[in-house]
Amino acid sequence: MSKQKTKKSIKKRFRITKTGKVLHRVSFSRHLRKNKSKTQKGKYKKTKALKGQMAKKIKKVMGK
Repeated sequence: MSKQKTKKSIKKRFRITKTGKVLHRVSFSRHLRKNKSKTQKGKYKKTKALKGQMAKKIKKVMGK
């Protein structure tokens, strides 16, 4: 049985740390920023960790 290939689109959007956490960028951060508050814009800068079933699925597709 051959190895599973990595989905390149997912590889660009998510990152897996050495401890196994799945990190991703926050959505709604690209445009229409003048309508958003300062605190909202600040939260967009940080990366967030995925939890639960979705994180497991992404790890599987990335071959980890």
